[in-house]
Amino acid sequence: MTSTTKANFINSEQLEELIANNKLVLVDYTATWCGPCKVVAPLMDRLATEYGDRSTVVKVDIDENRDSAKKYGIRSIPAVMVFRDGEVIENLFGSQPYEIYSNILETQIRL
Repeated sequence: MTSTTKANFINSEQLEELIANNKLVLVDYTATWCGPCKVVAPLMDRLATEYGDRSTVVKVDIDENRDSAKKYGIRSIPAVMVFRDGEVIENLFGSQPYEIYSNILETQIRL
């Protein structure tokens, strides 16, 4: 039986700690009212399941964490940011196919 991991919601403070202390972090900026975000949400959970042992996949609600959204220039959602060694290496806006997200993680894991 395959275990399932979900991309957990975290706050701004937790995000900054994760970015500082983890090699590879994928962040899904989302909101409960956002239709396209609901399409991306299960993809993030799948990424957390498949790559959780080699990366950290989390969600940040922009309505509850406006400071984080402002800090990283999030103006539309869904927005996915990938951090490597504390630096932003990728920004994706709008709903993307699963393969786009997984290819980014695969590439970064191999580095």
